[in-house]
Amino acid sequence: MRPEIAVLDIQGQFRVYTEFYRADAAEKTIVMVNGSLATTASFAQTVRNLHPQFNVVLYDQPYAGKSKPHNVHEKPLTKEVEGQILLELIDHFNAEHVMSFSWGGAAALVALAHRPKRIEKAVISSFSPVINEHMHDYLTRGQQHLGAFDRYEVGTLINSTIGKHLPSLFKRFNYRHVSSLDLHEYAQMHHHINHVLDTTTHGQIKAAKRINVPVLFMNGEWDEYTAAPDARLFANHIRDCHFTTINNAGHFLDMENKAACLESQNALMSFLTPAPEPTRLQYRQVQSNHAFAI
Repeated sequence: MRPEIAVLDIQGQFRVYTEFYRADAAEKTIVMVNGSLATTASFAQTVRNLHPQFNVVLYDQPYAGKSKPHNVHEKPLTKEVEGQILLELIDHFNAEHVMSFSWGGAAALVALAHRPKRIEKAVISSFSPVINEHMHDYLTRGQQHLGAFDRYEVGTLINSTIGKHLPSLFKRFNYRHVSSLDLHEYAQMHHHINHVLDTTTHGQIKAAKRINVPVLFMNGEWDEYTAAPDARLFANHIRDCHFTTINNAGHFLDMENKAACLESQNALMSFLTPAPEPTRLQYRQVQSNHAFAI
């Protein structure tokens, strides 16, 4: 399954690395939005869950992954800028769906609030409008370690908190990735955290109220940081809101165990794929007096 790779120019400001997994039989395209510090590699399992039923688009933010060499990193990006980049990609790939993970939910909500014409449905995973006690502790410690550019502590913190339910192999990959990032990437995450800690949920709620497409919120049963009950608060603000809690899963959902991966895939397909129209059976009478459907 080889993607079509391109580096796209976004309004003359950014160059964005993209991977397009085309499926000949697919009728719809979905754009995936990374979490903070993540790259296209983090959606490897999700692509397998969605392809070939859908064309799948992955991309790296200008400051991350394979987009990094193509951009100048003068200052951190805001979630509003990330939302605008997402809108450009939706238009470029003629996408009907959006799916975000973790911090990517902030950019996705910003983009959806602009009511892009082509978008039909959206999935927001591992995200909530609430900074609860667990998330506040995680962000506060992250703010300290990122501000000091302490690579060891940043990697250890992520694996012991939001990543604590990952298999040991994934934890090693996660630590290796997070502890080897460029300084501007730590500065970007530090900016994200400062923004979250310094503001209320008003901005997210305001954006949510403008969304006019069905949205599915997916959260893990064991996720203390973006907890499923907190995510359900969006029901008060989004007119067509759906929720699912993935059993035996933490923050990383389809990466943590096979059962959670399968449940995540089923939840995605049930939401994104319309139910078939019920078949109206017609009957004809035959000599044996039994009825057969035709």
